[in-house]
Amino acid sequence: MSRIFRAGSKIKNRALLYKGFRKPKSGARINKDTNLFKEVIATIQYLPWAINLVWQSAHRWTISWLGLIILQGLLPVTNIYLTRDLVNHLVKVSKTNFNNDSLQPILVLVIVLGIILVLSQTLQGLMDWVRTSQSDLVQDHINDLIHQKATELDLSFYDDPNYYDCLERARVDAISRPVTLLENLSNLLQSSITLVAMSGILIPFGIWVPLTLLISTLPALYIAFYYNNRRHQWQMIATARQRRSRYYENILTKRENVTETRIFNLSSHFREVYQNLRQRLRNEQLQLIRHQAFADLAAGTLSVTVTGIVMAIMVWRALQAQISLGDLTLLYQAFNQGQSLIKNLLSNTGKIYFNSLFIENLKEFLNLTPILKETANSYPIPIPIKDCIQFKNIRFRYPHSPRWALDGFDLTIQVGQVVAIVGTNGAGKSTLMKLLCRFYDPTEGNIFIDNHNLKDLQIESLQQIITVLFQEPVRYNEPAVDNIAYGDWDNHPSFSRIEEAAQVSGADKVIARLPQGYQEVLGKWLGTADLSVGEWQKIALARAFLRQSEIVLLDEPTSAMDSWAEAEWMSRFRELVAGRTAIMITHRFTTAMQADQIYVMDCGKIVESGTHQQLLRLGGLYAQSWKQQRKDVNL
Repeated sequence: MSRIFRAGSKIKNRALLYKGFRKPKSGARINKDTNLFKEVIATIQYLPWAINLVWQSAHRWTISWLGLIILQGLLPVTNIYLTRDLVNHLVKVSKTNFNNDSLQPILVLVIVLGIILVLSQTLQGLMDWVRTSQSDLVQDHINDLIHQKATELDLSFYDDPNYYDCLERARVDAISRPVTLLENLSNLLQSSITLVAMSGILIPFGIWVPLTLLISTLPALYIAFYYNNRRHQWQMIATARQRRSRYYENILTKRENVTETRIFNLSSHFREVYQNLRQRLRNEQLQLIRHQAFADLAAGTLSVTVTGIVMAIMVWRALQAQISLGDLTLLYQAFNQGQSLIKNLLSNTGKIYFNSLFIENLKEFLNLTPILKETANSYPIPIPIKDCIQFKNIRFRYPHSPRWALDGFDLTIQVGQVVAIVGTNGAGKSTLMKLLCRFYDPTEGNIFIDNHNLKDLQIESLQQIITVLFQEPVRYNEPAVDNIAYGDWDNHPSFSRIEEAAQVSGADKVIARLPQGYQEVLGKWLGTADLSVGEWQKIALARAFLRQSEIVLLDEPTSAMDSWAEAEWMSRFRELVAGRTAIMITHRFTTAMQADQIYVMDCGKIVESGTHQQLLRLGGLYAQSWKQQRKDVNL
């Protein structure tokens, strides 16, 4: 098992803890034989953790929420007592002569009942306001926790599809669960308060009445737990398919995919694949709902039968004058509402259990821990760099990959040098950059800067002395000025520095053509400026050069430029990196020629090195590729 996958979640019968992520077996079916009692106990343990999340993010609103619940829970009981008194007064008045004295208590009761009705509506409005404010704060807090965790985790997590399933369950399935759980708890607590008070009303008619009421609803409780557990098992198994369906939806709707899917006539294919996936998910979900509906019908029939028997007994007692008409009305209302309350209580208990299952998913994600950790003895890298960068006997392969990306790699780069690394695709060139930035640690071997092992350095300190142009830079749909400023955002770069970086990279000419210049929002998602690939690359170059770091890493810096733009940029390149150590990864030998030293990579190691002229005289891989490039240009 790879060491990169760690999580605090407990292994369950319903899923495997696979490299830190709970991953159902391929083709797994829902486990109907799971010990339900153990599942419920194991899941409810996440309830205090979820409540604590709510308290941390919205404790003042939570106090208000609790007070409103207590008031709303007591009002129905008060209403029933007043209704009984009203019925008894009406029966009494109907047997005597009407007069003001006899009508006055009735009028008072009617007014009080009206006040209670208005108060109930007012409390409901206040509760909606409190819940909305509370839920927004809780969701924002959980979003922030997920974002923080995602930024802490190593790049290796992003190389595994299980991580995306875990993130999907946390971000999509679990993020709203604490709020929903709070809603369930609200209903549960309110129903419990009312139910306790209702039981006090029913006990005088016989202790067997509330007990019968409770026992008749137990089958519904079991059904709620059982099918909520099965739904969660299905959700765990279906996560990968749901994520895949969203991927196909993006293929069909995102702008960057439109041109290719249309020219190759792939739209109908992806629509069919998407529809088939959605149909499978829909059928599986409907099957669960259908089975639960039959079980609910059986439990409901039992409950209605018990209610009928209890009411028949009480009507007989009323006919025998053992209880008054007001008592019968009170009993009917209390028993009827009690049964509704227990159903509501059981329903919310089932929902609490169901949502707690997803809270476990959220906690699983938040419990993931980075592998690249600093030790107690980690220290910031001493600057300026004075000696060299050394890769010593590096072996590295990406998680789950059987192939070594680097195998016995050795390289020493002197400070202030400009070096170019060339080689075929998959030779391991870009991997060097990721290791030097310490996005990964070598599987074997070590990397040193001025004899300081990267593993001993504080990661943030190391990354602050490095600026990078990645092969696929991010296209921020933000104003052009911010796109460049992101290169040194923490230091609040001045506009003059941003302009200078744009001029150095050639991005100034791109920006000059925009209607709003540096304030133009780039990209078609949030703005209207549609840049070419080469223009985006110039923006990314400006962002990289803005950061005055000692080490400059450039991955294919001119790959998207035409020959004129490349020549113009290369004429200034030496000036750009003066006094800094620059490492260029490139396929273009016209770019590599600008380097002090060129290193040729093949099969994860250096096979040739020298200047452009030295490598041509050597007659090896570099010379052969140079001749081929020259031949292609002449053609």
